[in-house]
Amino acid sequence: MNTAHDQPVVIILAAGKGERFRASGGRQHKLDAPIAGLPVLQHVIRAVEQSGLQMYIVRSASGPGMGDSIGAGVAAVPNAAGWLILPGDLPLVQPDSLQRVARALATHAVVLPQYQQQRGHPVGFRRDCFDALAGLSGATGASAIVQARRRAGEVLDLVLDDAGIVSDIDSVEDLARAEAMFTRMQASSAIGEK
Repeated sequence: MNTAHDQPVVIILAAGKGERFRASGGRQHKLDAPIAGLPVLQHVIRAVEQSGLQMYIVRSASGPGMGDSIGAGVAAVPNAAGWLILPGDLPLVQPDSLQRVARALATHAVVLPQYQQQRGHPVGFRRDCFDALAGLSGATGASAIVQARRRAGEVLDLVLDDAGIVSDIDSVEDLARAEAMFTRMQASSAIGEK
């Protein structure tokens, strides 16, 4: 993918081992665990498709850390207008949240979504963050980039009404909670359509 993009690309991080999930009693990788009959990762992919944004899925990286995965994903789509870093274990994230983070990158270098004062994902980075992101490695992710941009006054803390941005799957309990939330969301959506 070497064409220029006028919108940011969603980088879905799916290279982790999911060890905490298995340690909690999970029988398969957390991204393959079903919620309402679909694997966790498929729910994330569906949300990105519904948002209209392009995506790149990182299934392997040069190292085991989040920094390695982010660096690999960003380097794979270097001509994007920016990148939304989205862990593959957030099956309830809403397409509108992805669009809102993408739009906010028009005026800010970094966009940090929040739900009820909890930092969530996707974290958005504008094109001028490419060198720093593509050079990431190790376990720390992009926190140093965020801190540097915050000192420069280039970070937006974007409040969203979407529990899905903070509802990651790290244990079988998280999976059960996400399944219950998904069922409630489907029920309220069906009521809203009547």
